[in-house]
Amino acid sequence: MRLEKLQSAMEYLMTYGWAILIIAVVLGALFGLGFFNSANLAPKVSAGACQVYRPNGPGTASFINLEGTCNNELPQYVAQFSGVSDSVTTQTFVGIPAGSSTRSLSAWVYVTSSASEQGMVSIGDSAGNSGDVFGLILFPTATALYYWDGESDGATGLTFTPNVWHFMAVVQSGASVIVYLDGSHQTLSTAAAQEPLNPVLYVGQMQGQGHPFGGSMANIQIYNTSLSSNEVTALYGEGIGGSPVLLRNLVGWYPLNGNANDYSGNLNNGAAAGIVYTSSWTNGYAAP
Repeated sequence: MRLEKLQSAMEYLMTYGWAILIIAVVLGALFGLGFFNSANLAPKVSAGACQVYRPNGPGTASFINLEGTCNNELPQYVAQFSGVSDSVTTQTFVGIPAGSSTRSLSAWVYVTSSASEQGMVSIGDSAGNSGDVFGLILFPTATALYYWDGESDGATGLTFTPNVWHFMAVVQSGASVIVYLDGSHQTLSTAAAQEPLNPVLYVGQMQGQGHPFGGSMANIQIYNTSLSSNEVTALYGEGIGGSPVLLRNLVGWYPLNGNANDYSGNLNNGAAAGIVYTSSWTNGYAAP
């Protein structure tokens, strides 16, 4: 009887063992591809799903509001940069304050390599005459504020992990600059940047210096005021599809969800060169 039971058990394993093994392999492959990532299963919105409406026209702040699907849903696409020469630029950029005035910038960034200095987002003179207003670059193994004042730029000790989505922001108030990486921050002291004669937005490179960026970017927001630590924390907490926190002070908003348009209502639209808008971006993203 025992021999019969043993033989029956062996036959069962022979019959179903391979099926169980194949199922385990398939599940493992799907897990590795991010199939079970909640970001892949969540609904995603298309370009322009949420935007700022300014009834009195660009540059005005009366009666402005958000219109559309503005519940911080994930974007359908993000902008992917090859690290060669891809970029987004504007012909002009109206609304950014000059000199040492208050201003802020935030973006979601996915870095594929940290081996070299790379420009992410900066605003400077179209002819390279007067230095950058402010911006963000990556130094090898660190994220740093790129703040050109004719003499120097400032580097933080905030380290990042390649192939993972990070929230980055820079807030300036006079000579005081705070750089944010996810839930951490560092304060820098630096001279005030010169006012660009013809301000232009540069995404994926450093103004007048190249240093192309390799990776992906989404949800770039630019303000003409210094965001508080609570406001920056709120932006981070909203996630990669988050809406602006201060509409009255928003001068540029680039979700990069399929195009380079400015959804702040200020018409500072960008022109994309070489970048790819990809829907396969969710690996490495975890909601805050």
